[in-house]
Amino acid sequence: MLNLIGLILLGVGGIAALVFGIMILVEAFKESILWGLGSLFVPFVMLIFVFMHWERTKTNFIRWAIAFVVYLIGFGMVAASNNA
Repeated sequence: MLNLIGLILLGVGGIAALVFGIMILVEAFKESILWGLGSLFVPFVMLIFVFMHWERTKTNFIRWAIAFVVYLIGFGMVAASNNA
């Protein structure tokens, strides 16, 4: 049972984090093509973009962070149930 709940949290959290990450990427492309390409291909550029444009990106970033935590909780539950 714990494994099933973990898998559900893993899937929901992962999909939600992906969606909100894409929404942040869209905001970067709206700013400029260089921000968008940098966010897509260069590590940590998206994070820099988020903090430099906090007013525009804070909602999606906070939602992404919550979804990522849900993903990690699901991952931990699946790992714990497989070791038991």
